[in-house]
Amino acid sequence: MVSWEIIHKAMEFIAEEMGVALKKSSMSPNIRERMDHSCAIMDPMGNLVTQAEHIPVHLGSFRIGVRNLLDYMNKEGLNIEEGDVIVLNDPYISGTHLNDVMMVSPIYCSDKLVGYAVNKAHHVDVGGPVPGSINPNATTLYEEGLIIPPTYLMEKGKLNRDVLDLILSNFKSPYTSIGDLNAQIAANRLGILRVSQLIDKYGLESVRRGWEESIT
Repeated sequence: MVSWEIIHKAMEFIAEEMGVALKKSSMSPNIRERMDHSCAIMDPMGNLVTQAEHIPVHLGSFRIGVRNLLDYMNKEGLNIEEGDVIVLNDPYISGTHLNDVMMVSPIYCSDKLVGYAVNKAHHVDVGGPVPGSINPNATTLYEEGLIIPPTYLMEKGKLNRDVLDLILSNFKSPYTSIGDLNAQIAANRLGILRVSQLIDKYGLESVRRGWEESIT
């Protein structure tokens, strides 16, 4: 039987490695230099399994944000399948401001959902009337920038080009934004890979037991 501490520490390093990949792959100084990004792994119910030592406001919002997302998907009759990537920045779902673009990717093992790889990253601009999308004169959310509800950026591993084009057409630094969005996708892919490798090494039940101990 594998000690839960081994699983717990392995999961911590997975979240940290996701953050390193996101930082090094990004194009904007907000992420590459200021490190305004965060990564985590959640269980299928939206419980926080592990998170890296990144931005506190992001980390504190992950559990609420993912649960809100799952509630939204359930109400809309939508599923998150293997290879999907959900993108959103709606503060009433994700829990932070519009600049914090959130990505959620499911982790599957033998066709079973075992969890989610999640990250948030502060984009340099998400539209709106002012540079940087931090509008001091805004009295409504609509004056701050583009509001992205939970949307399939990728479906079953295939990029949804229409969604990407819509986002980039509204973000005022599209060449920077495409790099950061790709970095977020890559970070989640790395998280999925590392969790899958952990399951291959120790078995799904051992990993699940370790997660349960970490959560409680």
